[in-house]
Amino acid sequence: MSDLPPCPACASEFTYDDGIQLVCPECGHEWSKSAGTDKAPDEVAVRDANGNPLADGDTVTVIKDLKVKGTSSVVKVGTKVKNIRLVSGDHDIDCKVDGIGPMKLKSVFVKKA
Repeated sequence: MSDLPPCPACASEFTYDDGIQLVCPECGHEWSKSAGTDKAPDEVAVRDANGNPLADGDTVTVIKDLKVKGTSSVVKVGTKVKNIRLVSGDHDIDCKVDGIGPMKLKSVFVKKA
C-alpha cells in the first residue's frame, strides 16, 4: 500500500501526494507533508486583533464596545479581562468579566495586554 499518512480531517486512507502537499480526495483537505510533525491537531491557535498569539491565563483588553446579549449591559472599550481560557468554536475565549460575569468573547475584539 501507500506510505502516506491518513487525512487529519476525515481519517481517509486515500490521500495522495500533490507536489509539496498532501491532498484528501474525499473531503478536499490539503496539508503540508511536514504538518504531522509540527503541531498536534488538538492545539487551538488563537490570535488577537493585532495578530499576537494568545494562551490560557493571558490578560486581554477589549478594543470595541460589546453589547451583552439578553441584557442592557455593555462591555466598554479598555475593559481588562484576566485569566482567559481558550476554547474551540466561533467565540474562542472563555472568561469572566468584572461586573458582568462569565461570558465568551471573539478574539478579534481583544488585544493582548
